[in-house]
Order: sequence, then structure tokens, then C-alpha cells
Amino acid sequence: MSIQDFFKLLRARWMIVCAATVVAVLGAVVLSLMTTPLYQASTRLFVSTTSGSSLSDIYQGNRLSQERVVSYAQLLTGVTLAQRTIDKLGLDMDASELQENISASAKPETVLIDVSVLDKSPVRARDIANTLSDEFVAMVRELETPESGAAPDARVVVEQRASLPDKPVVPRIKRNLAVGLALGIVAGVGLAVLRDLLDNTVKSRETLEDITGVGLVGSIPMDKDRRKQPAIAFEGDNSAIAEAFRKLRTNLQFLAVDNPPRVIVVTSSMPHEGKSTTAINIALALAESERSVLLIDGDMRRPTLAKYMDLVGTVGFSTVLSGAASVEDSLQKTRFPGLTVLTSGAIPPNPSELLGSQSARKLLTELRSKFDYVVIDSTPLLAVTDAAILAAAADGVLIMARFGQAKRDQLAHAVGNLESVGAPLLGAVFTMMPVRGRSSYSYSYTYYGTDAAQASGRHGGAQSSELSRTSEKADAEAGADGAMDATPPKRRQ
Repeated sequence: MSIQDFFKLLRARWMIVCAATVVAVLGAVVLSLMTTPLYQASTRLFVSTTSGSSLSDIYQGNRLSQERVVSYAQLLTGVTLAQRTIDKLGLDMDASELQENISASAKPETVLIDVSVLDKSPVRARDIANTLSDEFVAMVRELETPESGAAPDARVVVEQRASLPDKPVVPRIKRNLAVGLALGIVAGVGLAVLRDLLDNTVKSRETLEDITGVGLVGSIPMDKDRRKQPAIAFEGDNSAIAEAFRKLRTNLQFLAVDNPPRVIVVTSSMPHEGKSTTAINIALALAESERSVLLIDGDMRRPTLAKYMDLVGTVGFSTVLSGAASVEDSLQKTRFPGLTVLTSGAIPPNPSELLGSQSARKLLTELRSKFDYVVIDSTPLLAVTDAAILAAAADGVLIMARFGQAKRDQLAHAVGNLESVGAPLLGAVFTMMPVRGRSSYSYSYTYYGTDAAQASGRHGGAQSSELSRTSEKADAEAGADGAMDATPPKRRQ
């Protein structure tokens, strides 16, 4: 993962990082509030030894004092001194309890010892620190005084007595918050990276092209208005989603230049990937370019086009195939110029048999001769076999993949279903792309005609001589449509 990819990941998963940080900081706050405040009182001891008048004696005495300081620091935190202090003050605790709240440190190359005492009460902390120091002075005098009663070789003096602390030192709120913030950020970044590694959805064009083996021919941004009204009124509409469909239309016109697809099946691996909405607006975008377009509802199990387009749904594809109605009587004009719709018709008990019949093939051949384009909205590939049956009789298939929801294994399985029936896969389309974030939809008026011409499926591609002849046409189309380039597809090895 590159640095750029890492920052894109953080931008996409920022909510995880923020949530982990907030939880960690709140935990630090709760911990600080639940911690009993402790006050610290400190004293400083000075250690000296008896020395002669010569420089050598003074040096030796100073070295002896420094060596004894280390031992004295250990004695200050010992059980004996703690018990003597408890007895002197009459404290209601045992020696081990007091030991935990006493610390002593000797400064290197000095004869000074700093003693600190922690306690819930500031007054008791001061009293314990002073009493402890006084008792230690007496203890050293006892230990260093020879049995003969001569002057002791070393002595300890309380150089600085403890004062009354004015504020607690525990909890250390600022430190706790800083540690919580740091831990939260680290944990949030770790969770974001882990979530990304475990994510099995398709979120990049590289992944989509690698799984499908064809190029990405369109990226449709998320548009909440399409939930209420799936059809886009392209006339005078220059929104991002309208331009995305115009770009997809332009790219479709340069797929398989030798044999341009005219009967196109629109499908997906699973439901709720924007398949029907995309099929409707592909048909509308093609009709906008003054082509005669027929939109067929090939989903005889859960038909939607009649509802979305405000048409009669009882007569349509199924009734024509069963011989209950003629094609002319079943075709319905729409309010959109150039677009005709053949709804699903009555739901039959045997959709797969109807779609796989010879009558269905003859009907598609007849409709191909009457219209410039026939767009078929089919069922999801992994739900039933209807889409694969229609795809085998069509000129090509466009497979939809909802950004961040389509699973890699499901998409691969769907592509395998198309390959098993020999259906030509024209390209892949990302649907419901986020409008901001890591993989947000972006629009550009720059267009490269030869790139779009090269965007062909595994089952049909243009030769270089033909690409050069069509580049001028691509530039002209782009000027009218504002389309972008389509990356050439990758072929499966």
C-alpha cells in the first residue's frame, strides 16, 4: 500500500478513526474521574561523612557519601522505616500499604536524596513525609554510630522539609487525555486498515476490471432523486448523473466497432445494484442521440419498468412470447422521444422456458430490425438463470456492480455464468458511486477518442487502422456529449 493509498483509506474510513479516538478519549476521561485523587509531599535529605582536612580525605569522604546515598535510598522505602513512621503517627494502615506510596531517588554524582509520599489527604501526605525523614535521620544515626559510642562516620540532615500540597498529582488528567488520544488514533487507524483488508466488496476499477476481464465503460454517481424518479429527463439536464450516462452512451458506441452491439442485456450479480435504473437511463441516453430505442423488461419474476415508466404492465414480453398478443399491440410509446417500452407482461409460471424458447430468439431478431438499439433489463445473474439465457441471444452484456456492495466472489461467479453460455461481455459499470470520499465520482470534459474506441470486450475488439478512422468521430461525439475516456479492457489470460 502506497502513502497515497493509505491517505485515501483514512479519508474513506475517517468515521472509524474518529469513533475509536472518541471512545479512547472518553475512556481516559472516565478513568480520570474514577481515580481517587492523591497528593504528593516531598522532602530532600543531605548525606555527609566525616573527613579529614587534606584534599585526599575530603575526596574520599565525598565518594563515601555518594556510595552510601544509593543504600540509603533503599532503606527509605523499606518495611522497617515504614513501620516506624506508622507507629509514630498512629496511622491506620500496614507497612506494605505505606511502602507503595513512598519513593526515594538519589541524584547521580550528588549526596542528595529526594523523598516523595502519596496520600489521599494533603495534610497526611505532608506529615508522613516529614515524619519519615525524621525517623530516617534517627535510623541512620543508630546504624552509623559505633558500639564504642564514638561519632558516627556518616550522618543525614533534612535539607528541605515537606510543605502542604495545594493540588493532587493523581490523576494526571492531561497525560491521560494525551495517551487516550494517541491510543485512539492508533487503534482507529489499525481498525480502518483491518476493515479494508477484510472488505470483500468491489471498490476500485482495477478490481472490477480484473474480475470481469473487461473495461470499465461507465461510473454512475449516487443520486437520491433516482429513488423517486428513476428516469432522467436528459433534455436540458447537465447534472453529474446525466453526463455520466452520456459518457456511457458514447463509450457504448465504440465497443466492438466491427460489429456494434444493438441488442444489449443489462444485468448484475445480485439484486439492488441499480440495474433497472441504469437500463432505463442507458435507453434514454441512446434515444437522446436521435436513435430509435426499445427498452424491454426481461425480468418476468419481479418486473419494474411498468411501475417506473407509468405504463401498462399486463401486456408485454411474456404475452407476446406466449402468443396471447402481437408485438405491435404490446409496444408502448413513452413521454420520452425515441423511446419505446415492451413491459414484462403477465408473470408466467415458466419464465426460463419462455426466454430460452425459439420464439424469444425470433422476437429479438425481429425487434433488432425495427429499432436502432434494444436494451433489455434482465434479472440478477446469481438469483435465476433468466439473465444468462437472454445474454446468450443478445449482442452483448453490460454487468452492473454497485460500489462498495458488490462482492468479489459473487461478481466472479456471475461472470462465470455468462462465460458458460458464451455470452459476450461488453463492459462493466460502477453504479451508486459516492459523490465524495476515497473513490468519489469526478467529471471532466477532457475526452480521448482513441481510448474510448479501444474499450472493447473480450469477444470483440477494433483493429488499430479502424481506431484511427474513428478518432475524429469520437472527438465530434465528445464535443456534443461531454464524455470521458474509457480505459481499454483487460483480457483474461
